[in-house]
Amino acid sequence: MIPKKSLGQNFLINESIAEKIVSSANIKNANVLEIGPGKGILTKYLAEHAGKVLAIEVDPHIAKFCDSKIKQWGAEKKIEIIKGDVLKINLPKLVEENNFHNYKVVANLPYYITSKIIRLLLETKYPQSEMILMVQKEVGERICALDGKESLLSISVKFYAEPELLFEVSRENFKPAPEVDSAVIRIKRKKLIPDVNTKRFFSLVRAGFSAKRKILVNNLRNLGHPRAKLSVIFRKAGLEPGVRAERLGVEEWVRLYSILEERN
Repeated sequence: MIPKKSLGQNFLINESIAEKIVSSANIKNANVLEIGPGKGILTKYLAEHAGKVLAIEVDPHIAKFCDSKIKQWGAEKKIEIIKGDVLKINLPKLVEENNFHNYKVVANLPYYITSKIIRLLLETKYPQSEMILMVQKEVGERICALDGKESLLSISVKFYAEPELLFEVSRENFKPAPEVDSAVIRIKRKKLIPDVNTKRFFSLVRAGFSAKRKILVNNLRNLGHPRAKLSVIFRKAGLEPGVRAERLGVEEWVRLYSILEERN
């Protein structure tokens, strides 16, 4: 037996949802990295279609349970359970050792570390071609910015990839049932990533979103830029003086960053 809930994870119990997720991933003969296999409901379907599945599991009890299920399925050659924390594991080394350079990620992510895991996967040395992730519905909507309002999270994702909300999953499909619904999203890696200093670029973006109620120019003054200088830069970037950070897409942020870099 494994615990009903471990480390903030809610386990998917609906087989048809698991099949739909795997079908959305289009993983025929592909290498797949799964994060948090839980009771193995996704893992089983992944193994039916993927070339090789590496499943990272932090809870030793769940990892042991998954190992026993893999033996029951006769899938020892297709699935390997990696015992460890995805946020601490040496992901590039794991990719190299398993010749996993061309791979996809499929996962039902724990709500409380969703953003950290997505950021890790986007910034890793050997990035995946795409991710199919089940996340909290609100987070999925925020990543895709369906309301037209960008956030630090959505810009962080869209800098590297193109996110898409695929379908919603109601809370009764999990055990224990969470307090909110979920959504399955696709995050497809871009072929061309903006050629900027990412550390300085995201420092700018974080400053822009530092106070949601303030207009962007006021937030950026915290970086030491005089308002008069920013007014000139905004005009050159084609931005309205009263624009808020949520209204800028990645292209606008890159343009603003480039002009600021020229002026420094």
